[in-house]
Amino acid sequence: MDLTGTSALVTGAASGLGAATAAMLAGRGVRVTGLDLPAGLERAPAVDGVSYVAADVTDPDQVRAAVDAAADAGPLRTVVNCAGIAPSARILGRKGPHDLALFETVVRVNLLGTFTVLTLAAERIAATDPVDDDGQRGLVVNTASVAAFEGQVGQAAYAASKGGVHSLTITAARDLAGSGIRVNTIAPGVLETPMLATLGEEFRAGLAAGVPFPHRLGRPEEFARLVGSFVDNDYLNGATVRLDGALRMAPR
Repeated sequence: MDLTGTSALVTGAASGLGAATAAMLAGRGVRVTGLDLPAGLERAPAVDGVSYVAADVTDPDQVRAAVDAAADAGPLRTVVNCAGIAPSARILGRKGPHDLALFETVVRVNLLGTFTVLTLAAERIAATDPVDDDGQRGLVVNTASVAAFEGQVGQAAYAASKGGVHSLTITAARDLAGSGIRVNTIAPGVLETPMLATLGEEFRAGLAAGVPFPHRLGRPEEFARLVGSFVDNDYLNGATVRLDGALRMAPR
């Protein structure tokens, strides 16, 4: 899909995977609207071609406003969902059962937030003119996790939410096929993100040691390049692609 003269919406764009993706798209001449929470935007990088809007992906009105801002910048063709949270808690821990409100919050941000952005953005993309003879109008890329397949101890909420994103992929691709919108998902392994940076260096080194090859943590730029591959290959649709160096997570 040719992105010349188009716009994009990237959630979680102030840091990590979202920031790398927004910069990649801007480098390809796309006018990018980066969505993130107000606190995140205080530390967002200044990138030519990227403008930011404060919004919570769980708030439909705020998401709709961000989608409108992206569509006003040019034909909306690309949407990348990177916003997410990953608190850890066991179903039964030393302090008792899993906080049910916490479980609900994780699902609301990671799964419902993804679905809200996907749905409201698809409505705007569907209103654009097709870009080719196949009737293609745009692309949505969601972010799951290898935890969707091998959730570790303490990842019940996170794994459930990311498993939902994975399961959503093929259905969304089929639902939106008539509108010429492709839907794909990336399931990252252990990548160098601000979320991972909160862990100790020794723990991070242990994670890297468990990656078969390359024997290191993944880089946000590698995530962004995979998004670019989805853009370039029009036959990639309804797929979840693991970006994990052949990692298969152990129970802990």
